Amino acid sequence: MRTFTLIGLLLLSMLAQATVYKWVDKDGKVHYSDEPHANAEVVELKEKTLNQITLPPPQNDSSNNSQVIENMAYQVNITSPEEEATVRDNNGDFEVIATVTPEIKGRYLMVLKLDGQVVGKPQVGGIFKITNIDRGEHTLVVDAMTQNGKVFASSSPRKIFLHQAAMSQTPKKQPKSN
Repeated sequence: MRTFTLIGLLLLSMLAQATVYKWVDKDGKVHYSDEPHANAEVVELKEKTLNQITLPPPQNDSSNNSQVIENMAYQVNITSPEEEATVRDNNGDFEVIATVTPEIKGRYLMVLKLDGQVVGKPQVGGIFKITNIDRGEHTLVVDAMTQNGKVFASSSPRKIFLHQAAMSQTPKKQPKSN
């Protein structure tokens, strides 16, 4: 039984090898098919046809992108909080939002400076979440930089005031009633 099945499969595989026909239509378009057509010629296929494609060497997009960025005049704007805004948060948490104009198609990083000190790591995107900041006056600056760390635009300094509710450490003494 196995022998008949094996022989049957071999015969089917031999029949499955179809002839390929090639022809050109009246519009000059080349067609290929396994069915004969008028003016078609048989295409001889080699047993071991290998397609070899050579790709051009990859270009370093980051250096090219850096050159494009450095040659343009970009501007960083802090959109939130506003100039001399009063931020009220007892934990000292707030959000800074900055944008770059004109819009950059390539990849770049942004970094936030609070009172001249970098806060966190450079990041993609201009939304910064700041936590545990002391109350008082603070200055914000956002820098936009290339992937290799070169600053190509900075925002103007933005002054804000962080207010936190103060509670007395020692409770007031209540008068005793007799």
